[in-house]
Amino acid sequence: MKFAVADGVAVVAHQITDECQVAGVNSPVQLAELERVYQQRQATALMEQGVRLADPARFDVRGTLTCGQDVEIDVNCLFEGQVSLGDGVRVAANCVIANCAIAAGAVIHPFTHIDGEKLGVQVGEGALIGPFARLRPGAQLGAEVHIGNFVEVKNSTLAKGAKANHLAYLGDATVGERVNYGAGSITANYDGANKHRTVIEADVHIGSNCVLVAPVTIGQGGTVGGGSTITKDTPAGSLSVARGKQISLPNWTRPQKKKA
Repeated sequence: MKFAVADGVAVVAHQITDECQVAGVNSPVQLAELERVYQQRQATALMEQGVRLADPARFDVRGTLTCGQDVEIDVNCLFEGQVSLGDGVRVAANCVIANCAIAAGAVIHPFTHIDGEKLGVQVGEGALIGPFARLRPGAQLGAEVHIGNFVEVKNSTLAKGAKANHLAYLGDATVGERVNYGAGSITANYDGANKHRTVIEADVHIGSNCVLVAPVTIGQGGTVGGGSTITKDTPAGSLSVARGKQISLPNWTRPQKKKA
């Protein structure tokens, strides 16, 4: 101040038109109030562009969100980092989406968690994701891919029309077109020291509760029987089964609890 006086600098009044620009932050309450003002302005800007928000008061952007035409976003969705939503994308309630590009016509069902981190995540046109799905860094999903409830995808590429609909894990995998990946199946990609890749060629059917021990390739059009642990490459068009032979013991009696 004394330097201004010494230099003869004039004092000029400025009337602020936006009180939030000069509001103080002296408590968590005040910080939350200003955060909500900031989020409301972002919501308003998106709605003015044509985005339909179910409730702008329950919407958060902590980064940059770009949207195409005819986008719908339900309540309690959080967007972080760099996120883009193509034309006609639908994001259902309670989703967390970070560092992801979602192409036109895709639907993100409720409670889906997508976090691309540095590698990013790509979701193709018309894909269906969730509910309760998790897409981790490096997930690259082609058009019309289905990732269902409690399915996790990490550092994997799924070609057009591939489906993993229930309770499954795909890590470090390359999945061809129209693959059907059964419930409870996993790629065992980590040997305790290094990661290895699994290749599932086009039109393969993986039965339920299978373990694909990488590195391994499942040949085009092949089928892996449910409950199999696959450790070797399989030929194209073959049925591969690797499990213990079922036996039944007749007239077997269950153990009884001992009386006290």
